[in-house]
Amino acid sequence: MKLLIAGGTGQVGTWLTAHYRSANHQVIVLCRSKSTDPHTLFWNGCTLGEWAEELNGCDAIINLAGRSVNCRYTRRNLQDMMDSRTNSTRVIGQAISHCQQPPRLWLQMSTATIYAHTFGSPNNEANGIIGGQEPDVPDYWKYSVDIAQAWERALQEIDTPHTRRIALRSAMVMTPSRGGIFDTLLRLTRWGLGGSIAGGRQYVSWIHGTDFVRALDYLILHPQFSGPVNIVAPHPLPQQELMKELRRAWGIHLGLPTTKWMSEIGAYFLRTDTELILKSRRVFPGRLLEAGFDFYYPNWSQAADDLISRYRSMRNHYSPGEKQNAGHNATRFDSL
Repeated sequence: MKLLIAGGTGQVGTWLTAHYRSANHQVIVLCRSKSTDPHTLFWNGCTLGEWAEELNGCDAIINLAGRSVNCRYTRRNLQDMMDSRTNSTRVIGQAISHCQQPPRLWLQMSTATIYAHTFGSPNNEANGIIGGQEPDVPDYWKYSVDIAQAWERALQEIDTPHTRRIALRSAMVMTPSRGGIFDTLLRLTRWGLGGSIAGGRQYVSWIHGTDFVRALDYLILHPQFSGPVNIVAPHPLPQQELMKELRRAWGIHLGLPTTKWMSEIGAYFLRTDTELILKSRRVFPGRLLEAGFDFYYPNWSQAADDLISRYRSMRNHYSPGEKQNAGHNATRFDSL
């Protein structure tokens, strides 16, 4: 296949690119910085350019572009999150509309954050509750849902009659890559800080990186899919249980708990926001399971064991100097 991956230099994009290239597919990465790599093209995420010509005749476009949510939720940052997602979606739709031979499939990143903060029944695609206006939810959390809805609305409003469109409502993608969410959680665990946060009752939805790419492969091969699809493991679990299993897998017993006010102070100094750790995301992959998709890692205990094994293998693979200089792209993909 010929694939275009917009936003392909981040953690998830690097993982996907390595996966498809290892399977001998042609992958072109769209990136906001200049590159000497002939397979990496510059785009600014909001206007047409030479990159648009590569869409003609390609099999699929995968759009992962969007400003990182790992930041302080200031008015400026929230607006950047909104604009980077909706603008990149619209310009890809514009490029597709100009193609004589448009791509057969458009996989558009979305987010499981679109669903309500809940401790109750899991949210699936058929009857999940969209929103976040429960009494115990801060008012500004609603903006994250607004961003997610605007993101999907930008996809829906574009007329691409020959291109199948799927909104990937993805949970946190867990990979051993440096700088990813798993790396962050593991670092806290190794420091003895991997305990419950604000009681730890909030649910965490997640997906192993291998299952993420397998799910995308499945969507590519099964033309009955369009619209929103939850890209999450089938067993979300409370945050305190997630960290307990991570401590077990690493072999450490100490995990100091953190209160809500302590997490707010920590988030301030880490330049991030507590919504990322306090919102209860209990999401279920209804459509994938109904279609017969088989998760390699349906349970967090299995995923944690595998990810730590990969993490240790990756770390041992490098010399001391390489370890110091290895960035988040320096992941071994030979065992995918």
